[in-house]
Amino acid sequence: MIRTLHNCPAPAKLNLFLHVTRRRPDGYHLLQTVFQLIDFKDMLHFEVRDDGLIRRSTDIPGVPEQNDLIVRAAKLLQSAIQAKGEIASDRLGSNISIEKNLPMGGGLGGGSSDAATTLMALNHLWQGGLSREELMILGLQLGADVPFFLFGRNAFAEGVGESLQKLDTPALWFVIIDPGVAIPTEIIFSSSELTRNTKPIIITEIAMSGNNLFGKNDLEPVATKQFPIIANAIKWLSNYGDARMTGSGSCVFCGFLQEKQADETLKLVPSHWKAWKANAMQEHPLVNFLDRE
Repeated sequence: MIRTLHNCPAPAKLNLFLHVTRRRPDGYHLLQTVFQLIDFKDMLHFEVRDDGLIRRSTDIPGVPEQNDLIVRAAKLLQSAIQAKGEIASDRLGSNISIEKNLPMGGGLGGGSSDAATTLMALNHLWQGGLSREELMILGLQLGADVPFFLFGRNAFAEGVGESLQKLDTPALWFVIIDPGVAIPTEIIFSSSELTRNTKPIIITEIAMSGNNLFGKNDLEPVATKQFPIIANAIKWLSNYGDARMTGSGSCVFCGFLQEKQADETLKLVPSHWKAWKANAMQEHPLVNFLDRE
């Protein structure tokens, strides 16, 4: 039995567009979006414990261990495997550490990606035998973006984000700017100024030519009004291409066909903002864990 898994990536995502088409009576919003994996990531490390305990060995300011999606994902998987009754419960423990690079409240899916990587890695380490589909069902209990990372490929998403179709996306380099504000998703989705009636599309209507992206982000007007610093970042980055916000914010991005273009733009980003360069990926780095289970 393998005892450790080190350097397990939890990549960020970008929403290349994000349309809000309807609000259900239960308050959930129906969306259409394209999820794009990028090679900007957190890194997680796992070690099996023989006492059945789940412990996070890395301190994350502002995130108590018991509330962390990493720990919640591990315990959810632990319960699912225990319910099958095939593995002794004392073998289903783990020490988990993380190198946290993705900003919280940035719209890059960091917490969701960390949770998905935890489900994939521990299902492999614990020999849980859960399928991709079973992991996606578990992941949806943790957050609407988690199933995408478990899907393992760029996708056109509908519903609350759980209905996924594989989609090949352009080979782009991205410059991503973190304006320095963390935005709770619920603040944006609860706004009375959020439009919720964008006309639904079908996947064949999506056309992304070069670095010119399809559609828009319906959450962007609300976020930029409440947080003008995001509007400033978009305005600055728009000098170099099609800049927009990802998710519910706060990070903004722009795609480039050539790495050199991204490098040149990155050098010009004002020093009061954090910024990174990232490459588009078509598959999750841990997709083999899903395909061979």
